[in-house]
Amino acid sequence: MQPPQAISRDIECLRIATHTGHQPLDVKVCPSGYPGIVFQLAADRTSAIESIAIRSAKTTAIPFLFLHGQGSEPSIMRFHGKPYTTIQIVFKPHALYSLFGWDASLHNQGFLETHQFGAEGLEEELRQAGSTDERVELLGRFLTARKEQTHARDELIESTLDYIRDHIATISVKELVASFHLSERQFQKRFARVVGMPPNLFIRVRRINEALKRMHSGAYERLSDVAYSLNYYDQSHFIRDMKLFSWVSPKHIAMKVSEFHSDLAGSSYL
Repeated sequence: MQPPQAISRDIECLRIATHTGHQPLDVKVCPSGYPGIVFQLAADRTSAIESIAIRSAKTTAIPFLFLHGQGSEPSIMRFHGKPYTTIQIVFKPHALYSLFGWDASLHNQGFLETHQFGAEGLEEELRQAGSTDERVELLGRFLTARKEQTHARDELIESTLDYIRDHIATISVKELVASFHLSERQFQKRFARVVGMPPNLFIRVRRINEALKRMHSGAYERLSDVAYSLNYYDQSHFIRDMKLFSWVSPKHIAMKVSEFHSDLAGSSYL
C-alpha cells in the first residue's frame, strides 16, 4: 500500500500480510537498508512471531509492536502455527533521522520496544482496534505526529539516496562524492548519521535487492547475466555478496524462484 500523503516523503510503503494456515512458517528476510515499524498479532490475540534470528543471535518474546533498524544481516522470522496478520511500515532509508531526529548509526541493528521510540499506549490501541484499516490509521497518526515534532532533515543526503536508487547498477562512493561536491570524510560521516550504515555497505545491500528482483523477474536467462547487468566485476563477487546478504547461493535461489517475493519493502522467501 502507498503511505498517507502527509508522511509519504519518509515512508516507502505499507505491507500487510495475512496468514490463514496452521503450520509454523520460517520466513527468510534479506536486509533492504530500510528501517521500519512492525505490528504483529495472531487471530487468538497472542503474538504471531515466535522468534527472530540472525547469524549471531536469536531473540524470542517479540513485542506486538516494535521498531527495527536497517540492519545488514539476513534474518529468519519464525511464525507460530496459527493465523495472523502483520502490518509493516517500511521507512525510507533516512527516516530514523527525519522522523525521530536520531543518529541512525546508533539504531541500525536489532529492534526497539515502544517505550524506546515514544509509542507507549499505541501498542494497546492497535491490539484493541477492530480492523486492519483502523490500525493503519492509528499508525499513520502516530508517524504524522512524529514528523510534526521533529525538524531534522539532511536534504543533500536524501538527494544522494535518490541518486543511488536511480543508478544502482553503476554507482560508487567515489562518484557520489564527485557528483555532490563533498569531501569523502564529510560524506561518510553525514551518510552514516542519517542512514545508519556506511554508504558503500548501503549500496551493496541495495544492489543485492535489485539482483534478487531481476532474478525473480524471469527476464534473465543466466545468473551471470544478472551479475553483468549490475556491473559486478566477476561472478564470484556476485555470489559472495549474495551469500552474505541472503543466506543462500544464487543457484539455490534460482531453484526456489517461484517461492521468492520481492516488492518495495525488500525480498524474502520461505
